[in-house]
Amino acid sequence: MIVYLHGFRSSPASFKAQLLERRMAELGRAAELACPALPVSPREAIDLVASRWPLGPDDTLVGSSLGGCYATHLAERHGCRAVLLNPATRPAARLAAYLGPQTMYHDPSSRFELTQAHLDEVAAIQVGRITRPERYFLLAATGDELLDWREMVAAYPGARHRVIEGSDHGMSDFAEHLDAVLAFAGVPGVRPD
Repeated sequence: MIVYLHGFRSSPASFKAQLLERRMAELGRAAELACPALPVSPREAIDLVASRWPLGPDDTLVGSSLGGCYATHLAERHGCRAVLLNPATRPAARLAAYLGPQTMYHDPSSRFELTQAHLDEVAAIQVGRITRPERYFLLAATGDELLDWREMVAAYPGARHRVIEGSDHGMSDFAEHLDAVLAFAGVPGVRPD
């Protein structure tokens, strides 16, 4: 099973989630991918994923931005693999600038309040140091306008790294890296580039 975890203010309608869905459908494996809409609360997001999918070593989480923080926490807790797409490595500090009223990217009519309690929750799940780095595949874009790719690389020592020259936080060139992600996840019939 592959579970895609979107980032802050994002959703299953994100560009990367949609590319994953289309590619898995092309491979006849659509049923092996889940892209849940995550609650704003980090604790609730973690609980939702952990309760809905019995994660284990054969499963892969694909986490983008804040979803990368969630994927890391869940991979450490459940022993599954994690692919990290421009992951937030210090999310509580970064999200502090967004305290207050927010809207969702893909549905501006959907509003929520980011609170200090949310920041405390994300700080509580942040992993200090990964174990078993072979479980991790990091894709970090040097052109990420929100997060520093060097912090990402430093946060995942010994893991497989792909540093993408240029690109952006949304990883607009994700299609070029999609099969490498799926090959790492163990999807049959996919060749890494």
